[in-house]
Amino acid sequence: MIVNRSAPPGIVIPVLAYDDIVVASDWLCRAFGFKERIRIGHHRAQLVYGAGGMVVSAKGMSSEGVGDHSVLMRVVDIDQHCARAKAAGARILQEPTSHPYGERQYSAEDIGGHVWTFTESIADVDPASWGATRVDIG
Repeated sequence: MIVNRSAPPGIVIPVLAYDDIVVASDWLCRAFGFKERIRIGHHRAQLVYGAGGMVVSAKGMSSEGVGDHSVLMRVVDIDQHCARAKAAGARILQEPTSHPYGERQYSAEDIGGHVWTFTESIADVDPASWGATRVDIG
């Protein structure tokens, strides 16, 4: 599995929406001990805690249009994983797509209406190369 500097650490990563990601990120760091890893404009940030991570996103930013909270999950073969999900009846919201930040992803809705985005690192990409701001987490 490729390690990508642009991707949050962990296998299963919650994506939680907040009205103000700067306020939310600061509060989650103070209250729960997270450290901000990457800030992406004013709409998204990656937080880490130990070997795990989460994504904080701005409310209303869901590209799938199915709520603001989702789960991001790292897989090894994105195309095979998507085919398996389709065969099992998952509603595919976005077909596998390669992104400039070094991830290939697809999104699906589960039987409970929850949105999952599955991701496979396809390159190690410096977050600054696509506009993210690296934050000192030391």
